[in-house]
Amino acid sequence: MIIFSAWDWTLFASALVSSTLFPGGSEALLLYRVQESEANIYLLIFIATLGNVLGSIITYLMGKYGFQLSHRWFRISKDKLTRAERQFQRFGSPALLFAWLPIIGDPLCLVAGSLRYSFVWFVVLVTIGKALRYTLIALPFL
Repeated sequence: MIIFSAWDWTLFASALVSSTLFPGGSEALLLYRVQESEANIYLLIFIATLGNVLGSIITYLMGKYGFQLSHRWFRISKDKLTRAERQFQRFGSPALLFAWLPIIGDPLCLVAGSLRYSFVWFVVLVTIGKALRYTLIALPFL
């Protein structure tokens, strides 16, 4: 049985919040944790990835249901939404592999939700991209 420490929960929460529309970053905390001598690096990568993907799912759901309720809630004009949707359709679903990128990652998830992109494929692509990112960050310590 695996018992998570308070640091593990902190990493999870940091990763979750940083992948929503709120600012934040979990990479520094992951690096701090993987440097500890008894750290299970694979578990830390899993925790960070899980939190980050769940945050992206929240953003996806905000796009799927939030835009239908009120565009003012997001303070994004209809024109900006239309442009973002065109860009998403132009580059297609592989763009979701880059949902971890600062500035563009969260809007990608929001637009995918507003376009009602396949939830299963959304989760698969976002998970691959985010897991690769955290693995590359932790790679020197593996």
